Amino acid sequence: MSNFGFSDLRLVNPYEPSFREARSAVGASGLLTHAKEHKTVPEAVADCTLVVGTTAGRNRELRQRLRTLPEGARVIRKQLASGRVAVLFGSEKRGLSNEDLSYCHWLLRIPTSETHPSMNLGQAVAVCLYELARDTKVIAKPEKERVATAGEIYRLAATLFEVLRVSGYVKPRAAKVTEEKVQRLMRRLDISSDDSEILLGMLRQILWKFKQGG
Repeated sequence: MSNFGFSDLRLVNPYEPSFREARSAVGASGLLTHAKEHKTVPEAVADCTLVVGTTAGRNRELRQRLRTLPEGARVIRKQLASGRVAVLFGSEKRGLSNEDLSYCHWLLRIPTSETHPSMNLGQAVAVCLYELARDTKVIAKPEKERVATAGEIYRLAATLFEVLRVSGYVKPRAAKVTEEKVQRLMRRLDISSDDSEILLGMLRQILWKFKQGG
């Protein structure tokens, strides 16, 4: 991150012994000292208008659009002109879970060789950040309507899921899967901040009515 000019590092439940040891990394002590720790992914990306998950895209069923790094980097650079962007990387062993991916607007993969597709975490981060940093000429006008942040979308999706649960739509055994589907659905709609507040108000009124038995 420091090599390519990125400084906003956010960690979700980092493994403390390794994290403390990493703080002594040459040239990176400042970045690691100011890194922010969060308990959940939604909390970590709450102020971002675009959340992109990284995946090799192999041996798993993906439910969002998958872009290659060159294409995805162009979209991210454009979005950076008007808001914060989060690029999520999973653990070295397991990557991002389906739940983690449900909080993403779309997914990104590095085009690697079919015969040797895997990269370690450090390499993957470096390649992605290089691609983002190599072309800083972003031509984009600020959007007239502010795009809803990940936090606003998360609250909207959580409220919609609660409405569906109270209405009887959600089957108990499939609750987790349905919740992830609702999170993905909300992110595909490209809602503005103002519209998210209107929809949230509507859903809260519906939820209140359900709970009142009306």
